[in-house]
Amino acid sequence: MAIKPLHDRILVEPATPEETTAGGIIIPDTAKEKPQEGTVVAVGPGKTADNGETVAMSVNTGDKVLYGKYSGTEITVEGKDMLIMRESDVYAVIG
Repeated sequence: MAIKPLHDRILVEPATPEETTAGGIIIPDTAKEKPQEGTVVAVGPGKTADNGETVAMSVNTGDKVLYGKYSGTEITVEGKDMLIMRESDVYAVIG
C-alpha cells in the first residue's frame, strides 16, 4: 500500500526509542520516551496559497527531522508505525 500525503503533509518514520541509558540501565517499555526525531518517507506537493499557486515544501524524502512530542497522527503502514503531520509541525532538519 503506497501512501501519498496531500497538500503540506509529510509521512515520517519515527526513530526507534532508546533501549538503554548511557550508564547501561535497561529502560522498560512503560518508561520510554516517544521519539521526537524521524526520517521523512513521503512528502505532499505543498500548500496552496490564496492566489492559487502551490508553495513548495521545505523538507524532502530522506531528510532526518525533529518534531514536537505530540505532533502528527499515528498510523500503521505495512506493519510499521508512522506519523502523518503538517510540515509546520517540523522544528528542524538534521544534517
